Amino acid sequence: MDRQKSFIRYKSTFKDVERIYLTQEELDAIEQKTFKIERLNLVRDMFLFQCYTGLAYSDMALLTNIDVKPGIDGNKWIIINRKKTDVRSAIPLLPKALMIIEKYDGKRNGDELLPCYSIQKFNSYLEEIADLCGIQKNLTSHVGRRTFATTVALSNWVSIETISKILGHSTTKITHQYAVVTDLKVSQEMEKLKGTMKE
Repeated sequence: MDRQKSFIRYKSTFKDVERIYLTQEELDAIEQKTFKIERLNLVRDMFLFQCYTGLAYSDMALLTNIDVKPGIDGNKWIIINRKKTDVRSAIPLLPKALMIIEKYDGKRNGDELLPCYSIQKFNSYLEEIADLCGIQKNLTSHVGRRTFATTVALSNWVSIETISKILGHSTTKITHQYAVVTDLKVSQEMEKLKGTMKE
């Protein structure tokens, strides 16, 4: 049998996986929660830092003081080359991310920007945090990156091109896997369209 003909009846069973991110309500629940165990407060803060910067855990763990620089606008930015891809990532720091950096000033070792656990401990402690906050999602470090792309950036009218640049992606095609168009975003844009059509 001809090799090409053997694939004619083949059907791919690929299914797009649901990409987990936090809604604004879930993000607020984690942000407002105070934990009795200090390690959970630290992990909560590091996770929130991911949610407000879009940084992968491996990049966040490697940050040093010299990675925070004045950006094109004179404000503080994180400017690095991503560990995984060596692609430049330039991130203007939102006020909540700056607050976390300031909170841990003087509580870190040497030049490290933020104190970090191993990725295994980090993800394990995130499971505890999700449970204590009543979040029924598999909370991992990667959820922080997706939450930035979807809930923090895309839902607040940041373009996919800008999100792509911040995440350090080489193309927007990769970014589309992170930034999920939510029902809220669809609703907001359709309301905008209705207003335009009335005029």
